[in-house]
Amino acid sequence: MLELIRVNKNFGGLPALNEVSFSLNSGEITALIGPNGAGKSTLINCVSGIIPCDSGKIIFKDQDISRLPAHKITRLGMTRTFQNFRLVPRLSVLDNVLCGLTVQAGRSFIKAMLRLPATRHQERRLRLMAQEALDLFGIIAKADWPLAALPYGDKKRVEMARAFVAGPDIVLLDEPVAGLNPEETAEIAALIKQMRRNGYTILLVEHDMELVMKVSDQVVVLDSGRLIAGGTPEEIRRNPLVLEAYLGKIGAAA
Repeated sequence: MLELIRVNKNFGGLPALNEVSFSLNSGEITALIGPNGAGKSTLINCVSGIIPCDSGKIIFKDQDISRLPAHKITRLGMTRTFQNFRLVPRLSVLDNVLCGLTVQAGRSFIKAMLRLPATRHQERRLRLMAQEALDLFGIIAKADWPLAALPYGDKKRVEMARAFVAGPDIVLLDEPVAGLNPEETAEIAALIKQMRRNGYTILLVEHDMELVMKVSDQVVVLDSGRLIAGGTPEEIRRNPLVLEAYLGKIGAAA
């Protein structure tokens, strides 16, 4: 589904990613972990087209997307969430999720202005899709609320609903449980596993090791921009390089 081949990215002459290579299998959850400054955010930004990599290749559905801008990658079937919300506070919850369907909404300004029957039918279809996503993520009762009125945990659900609403081929989840309490984290973990059962391919960037070990099919580990390990959660838990770089002896005993 997604393959990175010797991806490099430098900032001011300093390497943020150094010859990073790994692949994601269709229908699986791959977790990307590593200490602060390891290059996780840089990698997910390169994959999603926010920034270009300097060299190497990123292959998505047999197409080289290494130099494509974010909006073209989105049209190919990739969506993402962000560490810091990219939601619109003044819009309703439903309208924020509808933003995830802009690629399907069409590009004709004239048709939109004329309010043709086909356009009205398309709007109803997209609205229904957004409502179904909100229902799936347990927030349909607040569909008409202004986003700004929601608590933090519900905003996380809205952003995830927006990422999944269009039925993408792959979703990049950037720290989906950051700032959540244990109960909210458990609920999000259950939703992530449900998305895998629904057939989605997910790249999960996360610091919560308990979550990573519970939901992931495979784990890849970055340290100082280099890939130092990859394997199943159990293999990563016992990898001495990972223990030294990130998890520590407490993680080994967990």
